[in-house]
Amino acid sequence: MRFAGVTSLLALASSALAQIYVPGTVPENKLEPLQHRLSYAGSTGMYVSWNTYAEVENPTVYYGENVWDLSSTATGISITYESSLTWSNHVKVTGLKPGTTYHYIVSHTNCYNCSELAPYTFTTARPAGDHTPYSAAVVIDMGVMGPYGESVESDYPIITANDSNTMQSLARYVDGYDFLWHPGDIAYADSWLREQIDGYLNVSLEDSYKIYNFLLNQYYDELQPFTAYKPYMVLPGNHESNCDEGGTKDGNITYDLSLCVEGQRNFTGYINHFRMPSEESGGVGNFWYSFDHGMVHYVSINTETDLGNGLIGEDDVNGPEDMDSGPFGSYPNEQIDWLEKDLASVDRKKTPWVIVSGHRPWYAAANNVSNTICWNCKLAFEPLLLKYNVDMVFYGHIHMYERNAPIANGVPDPNELNNPSAPWYILNGLGGHYHGTSQWVEPFPSYLRYIQNTTYGWSKITIHNCTHLTHEFIASSNGSVIDSATLFKDRQCGASVGPTNSSGNFSGNGSVPWTDVNAAGAVQLSSALMIAMAVVAAMSLL
Repeated sequence: MRFAGVTSLLALASSALAQIYVPGTVPENKLEPLQHRLSYAGSTGMYVSWNTYAEVENPTVYYGENVWDLSSTATGISITYESSLTWSNHVKVTGLKPGTTYHYIVSHTNCYNCSELAPYTFTTARPAGDHTPYSAAVVIDMGVMGPYGESVESDYPIITANDSNTMQSLARYVDGYDFLWHPGDIAYADSWLREQIDGYLNVSLEDSYKIYNFLLNQYYDELQPFTAYKPYMVLPGNHESNCDEGGTKDGNITYDLSLCVEGQRNFTGYINHFRMPSEESGGVGNFWYSFDHGMVHYVSINTETDLGNGLIGEDDVNGPEDMDSGPFGSYPNEQIDWLEKDLASVDRKKTPWVIVSGHRPWYAAANNVSNTICWNCKLAFEPLLLKYNVDMVFYGHIHMYERNAPIANGVPDPNELNNPSAPWYILNGLGGHYHGTSQWVEPFPSYLRYIQNTTYGWSKITIHNCTHLTHEFIASSNGSVIDSATLFKDRQCGASVGPTNSSGNFSGNGSVPWTDVNAAGAVQLSSALMIAMAVVAAMSLL
């Protein structure tokens, strides 16, 4: 057995009798790696990140294709920022094989015998042109689960302790998707003040920076069961910007950014905690980037800042809702220019599907209170999505599930899902958190095809081949499929660099394989399914 480079690592590890780590608490060994998370770095690279309660000297990833041989290593950086309780460690592993599974551990891994317990694994992205079918998961607007976030005591929907919450559901079905895409509103640490006002928490304003960080760390701890194994691709939402939830009111008192200490403004935690493939795609930080995975080119856009002031004026360049955040580009129109260049460069023979995601919607059955509908996002992005024939758009921000028809300039495509020329829009803001769900506004827009706000859940997209893609809304409570529809695009599949569907066409003849059971222009509301989120083990607050 070869386990080069790990002997010294094991010498630093705790014994088998070490206390099991409780999410949200500070471990006795402050170098213990927590909050493992992965993200693609092209098809031949992977970002491996984790957090510790102390700085790690020369953070290292030990990896290999063979579980018994982790002799390959890569090193990175350990960073923190003012008011943070932890250090973020980031290592970019390069020179990997595409579509390949690797075993890995990181510096100071706490295991009695890593060679017997088996280290973590990650699988690199499928190369562009690989037409092997696969599924990906999408979740939006998901916060802390348990006593300090979404639980039996928090807002509607009413829940019990008998069903799974969204994190538990994603962990349970982790083998059923290649990666998780989370387009904004991550953790809801800035909701601490609203929870405090509602009597859900009891902390002093002087200690607000502690509870904000506590909620962040508990959330990232709770992600560990799936982010240690599957890439977690994120986008910024409004709740990552600052600590005051965009201005929280308590009677006649309105709290603003003056409440936020250094390090809890201007997306600081989000910037430091993640590493997304912007370097590989010419984007900027964790704010806008793209990546290929098999038959799909995925594009992540930033609806919070940098919308460009050439078209819409300067008001939203540094964020709506008085976020006082950004801009992050080097010039006002950088994101828009990048998006056009990125979409124009897509090789549709290799990646026939193009899917775009951002946080805020511009089509939804909702009013425009507090910038619920992002009209400036529509002005900034929709012309390019139409020009370059984007197939699908995901967003959240509004806390309900809404499947719309393909839409162009507010008008539903007459072909519906049978070879439309406009992008298919899915709104799914039902990851779950303390706020509960949103209410829709009637009359419904002409493009709406299905809507519900009584069941938390996540989206699963399955890429069958170059012509057929299925979207499913998965109920977090029990894994059932609440809504399903399939998009058909009439095009020829190019040569594959990997395994292919033997028929070359999902239905065998180019026709739509399934009828959209919820289409025909009618809105079918789901039955009042209530889901539950199990309460995690009790723990001390601070």
